[in-house]
Amino acid sequence: MSDTPTPDDQANLADQASEAGSEPVTAPAEPAADAVADGEGPRPSRRSTMIAMGAVALALGLIWLAPGIGDNHEPAAGPTGQLEYPGEPEDAQAKGKDAPLHFTVKDMNGADVKLASFKGKVILLNFWATWCGPCKAEIPSLVELQQQYAGDLVILGFSVDDTVEKMRPYADQYKINYPLLVGNGREDIQDAFGPLFGIPVSVIIGRDGTIAKKHSGIATKSQFEREIKALL
Repeated sequence: MSDTPTPDDQANLADQASEAGSEPVTAPAEPAADAVADGEGPRPSRRSTMIAMGAVALALGLIWLAPGIGDNHEPAAGPTGQLEYPGEPEDAQAKGKDAPLHFTVKDMNGADVKLASFKGKVILLNFWATWCGPCKAEIPSLVELQQQYAGDLVILGFSVDDTVEKMRPYADQYKINYPLLVGNGREDIQDAFGPLFGIPVSVIIGRDGTIAKKHSGIATKSQFEREIKALL
């Protein structure tokens, strides 16, 4: 099934990006410990790198969706006759691989969550952060999808570096109805599902534990829903 954005998707993405763009994707100042010894300049942190790469990915995505731009890339027709646009090479390479579900991670309430315990359902693992504007724009769609497909789908929100104190009020504000996992200090999980060049990144995993789709960047509800329905 093609994951090409439809005209409705393009309009929705533009709306989401516009909303996200109203709040710049910036992060708090990094601690002085990031400075390199022997007089060298400060070393870019993981978060700073992710912000920069995510901004570039979002900008390129919007350029691609703009009418007339990207026509020279000659997209190919997929099995359904729709045009298929190339994505991140790393995203395509993830498809068909066994998802690394052997990890156990704390949720924001302090409970241990074993990723493997959700095998048998469709899993949408969403890498996000409270300071990420595009991530915020996706949350209402994720909340609706979790409610709509509650019996067959589990959405897991993996916050890459937020503290629990930041996550809890955010979850209340946006009425998040799916588990939020604490990724602060869990670079091992990020690396296992990576590379993550920015956020949001969503990994959709089939009932058998195989990765069906890795999606770098903001997506619409209809895009997610097509990918989820194909696995039900």
